[in-house]
Amino acid sequence: MVEVVGLTKRYGDKTALDNVSFSAKAGEVVGLLGLNGAGKTTAMNILTGYISATSGAVTIGGFDIASEGGKAKRLIGYLPEQPSFYPELRVNEHLDFICDIKGVFNDKEKRAKHIDDICARVGISDVKRRMIRNLSKGYRQRVGFAQALVGEPKVMILDEPTAGLDPSQIIEMRSLIKECGSDNTVIVSSHILSEIQTICNRVIILNEGRLVADDDPEQLADGGSLEEVFLRLIGYGGVS
Repeated sequence: MVEVVGLTKRYGDKTALDNVSFSAKAGEVVGLLGLNGAGKTTAMNILTGYISATSGAVTIGGFDIASEGGKAKRLIGYLPEQPSFYPELRVNEHLDFICDIKGVFNDKEKRAKHIDDICARVGISDVKRRMIRNLSKGYRQRVGFAQALVGEPKVMILDEPTAGLDPSQIIEMRSLIKECGSDNTVIVSSHILSEIQTICNRVIILNEGRLVADDDPEQLADGGSLEEVFLRLIGYGGVS
């Protein structure tokens, strides 16, 4: 469903991505793991067609994101790290607006049902008539997830989806991601290893823009690709 071949992105003298290649198929939740600045967000911006690559190719469902962007983007649902909203809109109004942007469900009854189904799926039915500006961080993140589900996309791209959430909200978001991964292709970025291990069945590790590992979490851990670091803190009172 997603094919990335030789992806390279340069900003002047800085190389953000260096000849990265990987694929992701339907029913797979793939984690993109790396420290801040490793190239995760750049990769996701290219996958969604938000920015162009310096070289390399990305195809979504067989459509090249550069030359057939319209067709490719119809298959994508995107949750950025910081979702953007019109805060004065109510939740259902915002999702209706997203339907307009994506050009889906022009029939009013079908659209209303689609929005209701999405709200129920992500657990925001009880706040769908509230203004977004009055929602908590957790609910706004769910609205962002609902926004990504508009149009029933085949590929979900989620950038740091649990950032800033409390523990109970993180568990709920993980459940949503796993549910989506049962049918769709899901690519999730994070800099937190435990987060990726919990929700993903494959892990791609980026380091300074290069792909350094691509395997399932257990194999990576057993093979020593995921390093353990032990720190000794020495204070005035000795070793602690």
